[in-house]
Amino acid sequence: MSTSTANVDHTETFAAVPRDSRYLALVREAEEFLYEEAELLDERSFRVWLDTLADDLVYFMPMMYNVKFGEHAAGEKTRFDKDMSWFNEGKWTLTKRVEQILTGVHWAEEPLSRLCRAVSNVQLTGIRMNEQQQEELSVRSRFVTYQNRCEYEEYFFVGKRNDVLRRVDGQWKLARREIHLGQTVLLAKNLSIFF
Repeated sequence: MSTSTANVDHTETFAAVPRDSRYLALVREAEEFLYEEAELLDERSFRVWLDTLADDLVYFMPMMYNVKFGEHAAGEKTRFDKDMSWFNEGKWTLTKRVEQILTGVHWAEEPLSRLCRAVSNVQLTGIRMNEQQQEELSVRSRFVTYQNRCEYEEYFFVGKRNDVLRRVDGQWKLARREIHLGQTVLLAKNLSIFF
């Protein structure tokens, strides 16, 4: 997927999957991947989580704007590589963020947050073979993440994700994640967690 087409609906580059037994099997595999990912992050198994990411990962979370009726498609979200965003990262950057947290002197994560993630509404929106002849799935899901820090800090993050999962050596890897929070103003003190 070229980065120039990011922050748009990628389903047109994927073939639709008939709702048959193969579809159900692939949805189940995608669900298991996402549920296991949530468990790894909740349990702070950050290094194991990094191994589930493709080397060319795109991890993007646009900012949201309040716009007039009828302008949502064109102006509600910031654009990939063109506008400011909450995240526009790759595996290298995420690895550095993990390394920083694991030093134990990360000001926003000392003490470490207690997190509980729920993932739902997992749907397979398409399938394709990439240029390296690796199977890729376009997967849509919803999430709720609860964060508790120190004694009184509590935050909820609610949103949806558009992911691309890639089969590499028989294992699924996250190749792309676009995260959409419903907030136009960030209510939490920081964004030190992973989505």
